[in-house]
Amino acid sequence: MIPPAFEYARPESVEEAVRLLGEAGDEAKVLAGGQSLLALLRLRLAFPELVVDVGRIPGLRGVREEGGTLVIGALTTHHEVLHDPLVRRHAGLLAQATATVADPAVRHRGTLGGSLAHADPAGDLPAIVLALDGELVAVGPGGRRTVPAREFFVGYLQSALAPDELLVEVRLPKADGWGFHYEKFHRVAQSWAIVGVAALVRRENGHIAEARVGLTNMAATPLRAAAAEAALAGADGPQAVARAARSAAEGAQPGRDASASPDYRAHLAEVLTGRAVLTAAGMG
Repeated sequence: MIPPAFEYARPESVEEAVRLLGEAGDEAKVLAGGQSLLALLRLRLAFPELVVDVGRIPGLRGVREEGGTLVIGALTTHHEVLHDPLVRRHAGLLAQATATVADPAVRHRGTLGGSLAHADPAGDLPAIVLALDGELVAVGPGGRRTVPAREFFVGYLQSALAPDELLVEVRLPKADGWGFHYEKFHRVAQSWAIVGVAALVRRENGHIAEARVGLTNMAATPLRAAAAEAALAGADGPQAVARAARSAAEGAQPGRDASASPDYRAHLAEVLTGRAVLTAAGMG
């Protein structure tokens, strides 16, 4: 389909982008890599009066260290995230999950910040950043503010970003010493996950001391499987992990679509959590 008509602006700074967004309010959309927005425009699911292209603003790309934190610019592409040595060393779960995003063409254009701001619960990366206890930094007319990932995703395709705010960076605590794995179930290659599970595991003396489990496509927002995380503490083998994984869908509200029923998604969450945790813990 042909997208609706809109005005186009390409600011040269974060400050200019924020000003344009503030002037247009709810009638503006931000264009980064375009892999989410362009699809919405073509399908006429979005009708912005103004598209603000931030793709060439300097300083919003790349990965750096700040003590025990990785700082990733919002315009860093999936391809760059996937191949960055700092990400691979200190946030391997993000690199692994990014490799499953769509296809190489999309990964070369799509951005980490764009994926997170789009807030699609079926997207792979929101659950990853949630499991990693990440923070997202936005800039608006009042300056910078930092939003924990657990507060950033507020509804289906809705984030905590105000209409006049721009996501500028993602901050991830280094996950050194944690095992990790991302399990994704989808019908065909390159498609969205029917269910995905991100697992981070820290072991002590042969058992799981701490686990984090992020769920993809199990509600209107990405979720942490809190009940399963609590049950995994102290697990010392496959049977204990399997018992804990039975509570993976507790508190979730999986939807129904052409791909799966809520019950089937709950079953997948249990199975994939068991697999992901066992692999992350080196028990598989």
